[in-house]
Amino acid sequence: MPRVNFDTLPGRSRLWVFAAERELAPVERDRLMRTVDGFLDEWSAHGHPLTSARDLRHGRFLLVAVDEEAAGASGCSIDSLVREIRAIESGLGFTLVDNAPVVYRDGSEIRRVSRDEFAALARQGLVTEDTPVFDNTIRKVEALERHWEVPARDAWHGRAFF
Repeated sequence: MPRVNFDTLPGRSRLWVFAAERELAPVERDRLMRTVDGFLDEWSAHGHPLTSARDLRHGRFLLVAVDEEAAGASGCSIDSLVREIRAIESGLGFTLVDNAPVVYRDGSEIRRVSRDEFAALARQGLVTEDTPVFDNTIRKVEALERHWEVPARDAWHGRAFF
């Protein structure tokens, strides 16, 4: 039972959030999800299939999760996931594996800027502790609901920039 619907995974499932540098076009989304599905259908750790799922949020955030109660992801299996995502990046021409940028909401727009740019925006008062940010460092599916898109003060961003 390798790949399942994302909504069926237990909240304790391990999560990886990959943020594209921009909103993906529909054809890019389709190609990304087909490629990820192919990988997840074969994903295993030490010969044991991993119960996993994927989702795409806001047209730019790829979520990949694994139910570690069924079988835990090993270092090698996690490395293979990251290698696959990097291969997808080069094939599609956009970045997904880069945790350095800050992703935040500016009104209805989702923006992605360098940490230095976000710090400058904070100094200018253009972003504040109330600015919604995406904390892509969360590691459990259950954290998506209350800890992923939050005011900067409630994420690592608050400590780093304010």
